[in-house]
Amino acid sequence: MAGESPLRVANCSGFYGDRLSAAREMVEGGPIDVLTGDWLAELTMLILAGNRLKGRPGYAPTFLRQLEDVLGPCLDRGIKIVTNAGGLDPAGCAEAVHELAARLGLSPKVAHVTGDDLTGRDLDLVNADTGEELHATPLTANAYLGGRPIAAALSAGADVVVTGRVTDAALVTGPGIWRYGWQPGDLDPLAGSVVAGHIIECGCQATGGNYAFFQDVPDLAHCGFPIAELHADGSSVITKHPGTGGLVSIGTVTAQLLYEIAAPRYPGPDVVARFDTIGLADDGPDRVRVSGVRGEPPPGTLKVAVNHLAGYRNTMTLVLTGLDLEAKARVAEEAIWARIPKDSFDEVDVTLTDSGLLRITVMDADRNRAGRAFSAAVVETGLASYPGFYSLTPPGAASPYGVYWPVLVPASEVHPQVFLDGRPVPQEVPLPGEPVPEEVASEGEPAPLASHGEAERAGGPPDGRLVRVPLGRIAGARSGDKGGNANLGVWTTTPEQYAWLTGHLTIERLKDLLPALAPYRVDRYELPNLNALNFVVHGLLGRGVAASPRMDPQAKALGEELRAQQVDLPRSLL
Repeated sequence: MAGESPLRVANCSGFYGDRLSAAREMVEGGPIDVLTGDWLAELTMLILAGNRLKGRPGYAPTFLRQLEDVLGPCLDRGIKIVTNAGGLDPAGCAEAVHELAARLGLSPKVAHVTGDDLTGRDLDLVNADTGEELHATPLTANAYLGGRPIAAALSAGADVVVTGRVTDAALVTGPGIWRYGWQPGDLDPLAGSVVAGHIIECGCQATGGNYAFFQDVPDLAHCGFPIAELHADGSSVITKHPGTGGLVSIGTVTAQLLYEIAAPRYPGPDVVARFDTIGLADDGPDRVRVSGVRGEPPPGTLKVAVNHLAGYRNTMTLVLTGLDLEAKARVAEEAIWARIPKDSFDEVDVTLTDSGLLRITVMDADRNRAGRAFSAAVVETGLASYPGFYSLTPPGAASPYGVYWPVLVPASEVHPQVFLDGRPVPQEVPLPGEPVPEEVASEGEPAPLASHGEAERAGGPPDGRLVRVPLGRIAGARSGDKGGNANLGVWTTTPEQYAWLTGHLTIERLKDLLPALAPYRVDRYELPNLNALNFVVHGLLGRGVAASPRMDPQAKALGEELRAQQVDLPRSLL
């Protein structure tokens, strides 16, 4: 690739609420060609729906605050801006960009993408994860669009492109299609761009943020945001601006690659990216080359994020101190349920943590029952309960909660539209992708497990000496949520450590180490190219982050819980 000038795509937001100064930092910190940001987690669509019901914008207004700092410099330098901050109202967000630009005395060409909003359509509401059918009325229903509408907007001359629900990686794939002219059959370059987009979509998580080996990360307090230098063949170099804190290494990139994935075949509207073909290599300080990614034709369906209102919830947390914590918890519950029957609620979750927190969550269709009636019943026990009684939560009203419900629709039934300064932009309609062969489209069964004997022969020393240490002494982990499922990625730094890991960390051993996972179906996938395993825990998060009663509703800490567990490790691997 000598002499090739890559497309430098910078990220300035990993979620709705990320660092406001990041956009300015990325524009001022060094040369970039495209500034992107991801504002739309699964939960965000529900938050925006709530805002819209209250008469507030259905888009992310923090994007406008960031844009105010950088719109002028971006126009001066020819930096394109691509964002999914349009949320539920990309047209309204685009109009707000025009209004902001007018106040600043600027005249950008602003495009917006629609067609993802399927609310009110007659959808097949079968849950793609569980097979259940939804009987409630959807509050929102948005299909995950790909990168081609973004490319069409840029090709039409847009300076700013605002989308609604697109895949997170589309914010990189779209500019890649625009720059390099990739056609639907250019599967490997498309797949490479999806991988690059997946790496940078969560901002600082690619540059040392939330990293298992955080003590290796310099100046984390001033962590720089990531940049993908994207090449015509789909390969990329992940880096950050010089002089910023954080770290770009094979480890930090591996951690982000394992975040919120399932099987090695990663499906999307533009391509299925094969995560088991990704190659990583050092490319200098704070530079990691990503190459070799293979792509397969996209499936004939698109994922649709459906949200519906499910009722009201309330949580009270009591602190238990000293001796006999389980007995104290039992007394606390008996006193509460004597005042308001436990079975009067639609759902109740009671969790006693190792640190002595008794967390009681109720859910119900009746707002008052879940609200003041429940919290008042807890408060009434204040002088007639266990010794040392006190609460971390004041009595309060219940909050509405929603449920995330993923469904699939035929891709042919979703029709993206692109508008530039309010006028429709004609799009070249690509040839429909070939249906993925059944053996390719299926995620298949979990990868076969190596026997303990095979692992010991591959990774253990000849004399078999073992030492008992936390798993995290040789393995990193990153975990997250996908609807009601949790994913847990675990990786090592050497092939020898990985050979031991594949044999030792079976599904059964995982459940032994983390007993809370015992009731759940777990799939395991092997990624030897990354020295990694990925586990998917089905149903751990219930109905998704908005409805989950867990203290950690997105399973962010699951990986660190696993790393703290003691294992018998061959001494030679330390």
